[in-house]
Amino acid sequence: MPYTETAKSIGQKQRDDYYATVIDSVGDGVIVVGSDGVITLCNPAAEEITGFSQRQACGSEFRKLFALETPLLEMVSKTIRTSITISDHENIVVRSTGRITPVAVTCYPLVEVSGENIGAILTIKDITYIRELEAAVRQADRLSTLGTLAAGLAHEIKNPLGGIKGAAQLLEREFEPGSDMLDYTRVMIRETERIDHIIRELLELASPRGLKLTPVNLHRVLGDIMLLQKQSVSDRQIAFTKHFDPSIPDIMADEEMLTRLFLNLIRNAIDALGDDGRLTVSSRVLSDYLMEHNERRSRMIAIEVIDDGPGIPQADLENIWTPFFSTKSGGTGLGLTICHKIVAEHRGMIKAESDPGRGTKFTVLLPLVQ
Repeated sequence: MPYTETAKSIGQKQRDDYYATVIDSVGDGVIVVGSDGVITLCNPAAEEITGFSQRQACGSEFRKLFALETPLLEMVSKTIRTSITISDHENIVVRSTGRITPVAVTCYPLVEVSGENIGAILTIKDITYIRELEAAVRQADRLSTLGTLAAGLAHEIKNPLGGIKGAAQLLEREFEPGSDMLDYTRVMIRETERIDHIIRELLELASPRGLKLTPVNLHRVLGDIMLLQKQSVSDRQIAFTKHFDPSIPDIMADEEMLTRLFLNLIRNAIDALGDDGRLTVSSRVLSDYLMEHNERRSRMIAIEVIDDGPGIPQADLENIWTPFFSTKSGGTGLGLTICHKIVAEHRGMIKAESDPGRGTKFTVLLPLVQ
């Protein structure tokens, strides 16, 4: 082979390797489909999102591989047929990973220099976090509205409630010690105190006191809570496990509010376990969490509280953040609502996942830098 042809061949290979490296480094999934419907390229990000390896995808028919995703098939078919760029950021999901993953998709025509359309380039972005963030914002808006309503009701109830409690205390003095009637007055006083506790929680839900931000050692807060709760259930066979990322620095937060947040979540997990089980608390850094409000990636800390208890039924899981919803006897149904509010005030997010019969996981996401 003449020298010039050899050099040209080497140069072409270098360019091919260069372009392949660029495509493999892209954070979004890229799938190239030929005009015959066969996949010719699939980058690592597409592997992760779709669940198909490059070996599975390349050389396979796109229609067979994504047989469940009718809207996606229609997009690719139309782009190949018409050379039109099509985008859909709302209605496309991928199911091949075993779970439903919402994705934002854009399909571009693959056109040669001559103008001939030889296929389609599909870009896929996993928007699971964005959907979760949108849901969290909607939930926060609902809680804000409910909180305002609750505050008005609480103020209206507080004054007559004080009168009822005062009257019950005066009535208690009228009976002789040992009188059966004292049981009734004690019930009246106890129940008015319980209502007063609910009212205080409602007022706290509606009226933010303002965060007192200081550097907080998150692991010390979590460790202290776990130590105290372990002592409180020493008569039960509950195993406490922690997996903390030692690289996480102090974060700017309200220590009192975070203590209340994680104490509530850990107590709930312990209550779910009954007499035995395992409670696990872990922390890790999410370095590429996409915050939708500014379209930039931010570092977040994920704190997970996991129990292997009976889990939460799906029907209940959808309502756990709603005020007054509780599956525990004697519960006010405001604990998780206040947890949601604390996380929102820290510009974070909280979510719950549960598999009935296998346990529940609460995940709190907090900004690493505020």
